[in-house]
Amino acid sequence: MELLFVALFGAIIGLGARYFLPGRSTQGSVLVPAIGTVAASALWVGLTWLGWNWAGGWIWWVSLGASAAASVVVNLLISRRRIHADQRMLQTLAKVGTA
Repeated sequence: MELLFVALFGAIIGLGARYFLPGRSTQGSVLVPAIGTVAASALWVGLTWLGWNWAGGWIWWVSLGASAAASVVVNLLISRRRIHADQRMLQTLAKVGTA
């Protein structure tokens, strides 16, 4: 049951990262929330396998903090790469169109 809550909170964190960070138009609407969900869930499962107690507060802070970090980093990386790739493609098409 706790894994369901962690996944839900990870999705909410990813959704917040999608709408509060720049570059929203360069990616799909579910990508960053999915990354937040996967990061929180995978880390939660890994920490429970390592023996961390689900009733303790640290597993929650670490899992949701990692979800926030992963969502922010991936959002910024994807949007930056996509903007640069779009600019390169535009320059390539402009060169082809004038030749």
